[in-house]
This record gives sequence, structure tokens and C-alpha cells, in this order.
Amino acid sequence: MGMAVSPDALTLRQLLTRRDNLYDPFIHQALTDSGLTERGIGWHDTTPADVGAGRRVAVVIPVRNAAYSLPSVLDALAAQRTAADVQITVIDDASTDNSAAIAADDPATDIVLRLPEKAGSGAARNVGTLLARPHVNQIVYLDADMVLPPHVLADLAARYHPRLVLVGFRHGVPYQPDPDGRPVLPGAEPSLTEDHRVLWRPPAGKRLFYTGLVLNDPLIGRPLDDTNEFRELGYGHRYHDWDLPRMVVTALVAVPYEAVMQVGGFEPSFAAGWGCDDTHLGARLIAAGYKVAPVRPATGWHIDPPNAAAMWRAKFATAAANVTRYWTLLDQPLPARSLRNDPATGRLLAEGKRLK
Repeated sequence: MGMAVSPDALTLRQLLTRRDNLYDPFIHQALTDSGLTERGIGWHDTTPADVGAGRRVAVVIPVRNAAYSLPSVLDALAAQRTAADVQITVIDDASTDNSAAIAADDPATDIVLRLPEKAGSGAARNVGTLLARPHVNQIVYLDADMVLPPHVLADLAARYHPRLVLVGFRHGVPYQPDPDGRPVLPGAEPSLTEDHRVLWRPPAGKRLFYTGLVLNDPLIGRPLDDTNEFRELGYGHRYHDWDLPRMVVTALVAVPYEAVMQVGGFEPSFAAGWGCDDTHLGARLIAAGYKVAPVRPATGWHIDPPNAAAMWRAKFATAAANVTRYWTLLDQPLPARSLRNDPATGRLLAEGKRLK
């Protein structure tokens, strides 16, 4: 009879093969705790504004040259209809435009800190997380180009559970400015099917960058539906090029505060461009035993930059290296140190300039 292996000795890759994603007991408890069940409101229904009182939510937005979208993002946050106690923190990652000034001057923001040198979005999110007020329940990571309908923070706050990572979605739209330079949105509500995790049309005959898989025939995939809302992605299972960590996209995701602390936050070593820092955070959270649950009404507009074609070329140029880095990091164990005690994040926090 072999000796049992301590979870501390296992790598992320090994731990992922031991974790299911059967989150139903947790979502039922979350609905009950928030009073939604009593009111007949389901998991995927939009949430009334009076729900969520007593919940403390910290919204963390890393910003790098997002002056074209940031005013709309902050206006949408100011218009959120929620009873939760919301703190909005913007970490400016040494922007070369006036993003930091926009954030500091906007009445919606509570904290604005500017980093002296570009550190990357993962490092900026770590700094913003450490700035969260005491006793916060939930960290909502939001990109500086994500514009939310007014119910989304209520949707997330009302579904908080200490074991749940709540995944939102994005509807990409091109930047088309109105006379004031604000991006024009295409409707009252974004479309869920515009997210690749909901409707996916991968190319046939080409190597998919994440796994190297080549599909011989065209595919119209529906990852969200075809995996029973991510439940079947547990134990390391995959849906073609997708797995459970890859469903954790920090354009819009809500994570229990203590979960982020426990797993050491984001890995800052990924090169700027195509992320993987959010996928890697997902792997850390899942390896630590947290479940990933989608929240369909939590869908926002993802505004492309004015120079979208050049931006995407730059992102894809870093994709291969970052994906390789991600797979390498999976062969390491969970960090032994809390984000609270991370010296690199503490140093950035000390070096940053507080603007608000």
C-alpha cells in the first residue's frame, strides 16, 4: 500500500485532475443566503437593486492607456443599482495617456494609484487587491474597456459564496465614438452569444494556440452549453481547446477575497499582450478547491481600442510565449505565501503614487 501524497507536494497540473466542478450546493446556498430563492429569482435572472445589502465588494480595474474607454466604464459603475457596499479602485500601470487623471477626477472612484513603471495587468490587480477595504467579501476584476449594464454588480454580489468563482461574459464591439468621443454601444443589453465561451467558431485545419489541437472540420461550438455550464470541465476534462481554468477571464470575474489571498494572487511574470495571467489564476483557484460558476446576466460590452488591428497583432505576437509559460507554471505547486505577504506586490504598493 503506497503512502498518501500531501496536496502541498502536488503540482497545479496534478491538483487539477483531482478537482470536480460540481458547484450546485454552493449556488443553492448563495441564492438562499441572499434571499433570491424566497423571491423566486433564479441563478441566471437579473437581480433587483435592493438585494445584496451587507455585502462588501471591491472592484479592481488595471489601466494601461485606456482613455478612450475609461470614462464610459466609470460612468457605468456609477450607475450600478445595487445595495452592496462597493469600493472602486483603479491602478494605473504607468499609462502614457491621461488615464490616471481621468480616474482620479472621476467621482465614481474611491482609490486611484499610479505605478511608476509598467508592471503588467496581473501585478496591477495584485496591488489593487491589497488596497481593498477591511472585511471585503468579493473582488470583482474588471477590464478598463468593459462597460457594465446597471444590474451586473448586483448580480455578482447577490451570488457571493466563499467557495465560488463567478464568471461573467463580454460582448466585443468596435470603437465608434459619438461626438464627445465616447464609444457608442449597440443596444440596451449586451449579447451573451458574442462571448467565445458561449459561441465558438474555431478555424479548421489550423493549429489552435492553446493546446495545439487541429480540427479537421469546421465547428460551431457552444462551450457553455456543451459542458453543462462548465460542470463537466472538472477533473482536468477538456472541451476541444478549452478547459476549466481558461473559462476564468478577468475582463469580468468575481472572486472571494480570501481566495485571492490564499492562492497568492496573479502571477506577474507573463509578458504584456496576450494574457494567461487570468487562466493561471483560474488554475490556482481550482487547484485550491474553488468552483467556477457562470453568471449569464453578468455580461458587459468589451470596447475595442481605436487601433484594434494593431493591438491584436501585438497580442498574438506574445501568445505563444505566454501559453508556453502557463504550461510550465502548471508544473509548480500552489504558492506557499499569501498575497498579503508578497514582497513584489508590497514594493509596488509602496512605490506607487496615490492620486486619490
